[in-house]
Amino acid sequence: MAGLAQLAQARGYRVSGCDQNVYPPMSEQLARAGIELMQGYKPEHLDACNNGQGADLVVIGNAMSRGNPVVEAVLNRGMPYISGPQWLAEYVLKDRWVLAVAGTHGKTTGSSMLAWILESAGLQPGFLIGGVPGNFPVSARLGEAPFFVIEADEYDTAFFDKRSKFVHYRPRTLVLNNLEYDHADIFPDLAAIERQFHHLVRTIPGGGLIVVNGGDENLSRVLKQGCWTAQESFALSDTEADWQIRSDQNQQNGFSVTLKNKLVGNGCLKLPGEHNLMNALAAIVAARHAGVHPQDAIAALQNFRGVKRRLEVIGDYRGITVYDDFAHHPTAIKATLTALRQQSGSGRVLVLLEPRSNTMRMGVHNRELQEALASADLAWVYQLEGIAPGLERELAGNVVICRDLDQMLAQVAEQARTGDYIVLMSNGGFDGAHAKLLRILQ
Repeated sequence: MAGLAQLAQARGYRVSGCDQNVYPPMSEQLARAGIELMQGYKPEHLDACNNGQGADLVVIGNAMSRGNPVVEAVLNRGMPYISGPQWLAEYVLKDRWVLAVAGTHGKTTGSSMLAWILESAGLQPGFLIGGVPGNFPVSARLGEAPFFVIEADEYDTAFFDKRSKFVHYRPRTLVLNNLEYDHADIFPDLAAIERQFHHLVRTIPGGGLIVVNGGDENLSRVLKQGCWTAQESFALSDTEADWQIRSDQNQQNGFSVTLKNKLVGNGCLKLPGEHNLMNALAAIVAARHAGVHPQDAIAALQNFRGVKRRLEVIGDYRGITVYDDFAHHPTAIKATLTALRQQSGSGRVLVLLEPRSNTMRMGVHNRELQEALASADLAWVYQLEGIAPGLERELAGNVVICRDLDQMLAQVAEQARTGDYIVLMSNGGFDGAHAKLLRILQ
C-alpha cells in the first residue's frame, strides 16, 4: 500500500492514508515522499485528508475487513472505493508491458533483480516491489513506458474481492518461481492456491512468455490445467530445463548460465545461496523477453545490491555480525540459513524468529519449522500466548521459546561471542527487537 501511495502521488494525486503499527523501511519512505500518514483506523481520517476536503476515492488494502471503523464509514457514507490491485490495473498498468514475478518465495528479490537489469539496460522501467531494492531509493515508481515490473502476490485482493491480487495485473511476461502451501487463513489446501495460479496463467496472452521453475511439480500441475502461452523453464544444473544455472566453486557466489546446454555467460552475485541463483536466472530469462541480452543481464546482476530486510547486515560489533531477514515460511527460513551457513565458515549461526504470519500463527508449519531451524546452532522463537499451538512440542533442543522480548535479547547477548552470525527473522517489526539488540551488543 505504501508503494501504491507513491505511484498515485507520482500520477499527480494528493495522497494520504491511515494504518496501524507502521515500521521501517516503508514508514521512512512515506515520510520522505511527504505522504501524510494518520495513525489508526478512525472515520474522521476520511474527513481530515485532502486539506479537510475529504477523499475523492478510497483505496482499501487487503488487510482491511468488515467491522473496521474506516471500512464501515466508507460503506455507510456511500463513498467511492476500490481495491489496491484494481486501482493499479486501471490507473498504472493499463497499456504497459507488465513483467510479473509470482511464487511462494523469491518474489521480492526476483522482481528487484529484474527491475535492476532493465534499468541497467537503459529501459527505465516502472516497478512495484514489496520491499526496498538496494539499487533504488524507493519500492515503487512509475518509470517510462512500456515496461513495468511487479511483485505478483497470490494473497486475496480485498474483503469484497477474494480473487488473488495477481489476476488483476495482466502480465505479458510471467515468472513462476515456485509454489507451496501458504496463507492457511484464506486457502484451505494447496489445490485452492493452484487454482488461483491457473487463473493467472489464463490471463497471459498467447504472444507472451511464461518463465517457469522446471523442477516444481506443483507448478507443473498448474500448467497442465491449461496454458496458451509459450514457456521457457529454468532450474539449477543437471536438469532437463531450458535454462540452467550452475554454481562456480572457484568463486564465491559465482555462477554460469546455459541455454539448451550451451554456455551463455558467467557472473557473480553479492548474495549467497542457491535460492538467489534461481532468482537471478529467472530474472535473466524474463529480461531477455523484454529485449535485454543475457550477457548484459548477467553483467548487471554483478552490481545488484540486494533488498532491505533480505539477509541485510544491520550491525557488526566485536566481530558479531547481525542480519535482518524477512523470511517467514519454513522453506524460506531454511534457504536463508543454508546460505548464511555457507558463508559463515566456522562461525556459529544464532537465530531469533518471530512467527508472525497468519499461517505460522495457526501452527500449520510447526514440523517444517523444526527442520528449518535445525541448521542453526542456537535459536530463539518469540511466541506470544496463543500463537502457533503445539509449537513447543515440535521444536528441537537447540530452540528456546520466549514470551518476554527483553529476556530473550538478554539471553542472546549473553550467549553471543566473536565470530557469531545473528539473524533476526520476521515479516513485521519484531517489537523493535533489531534496535534493542544492537544497543545491547554495543
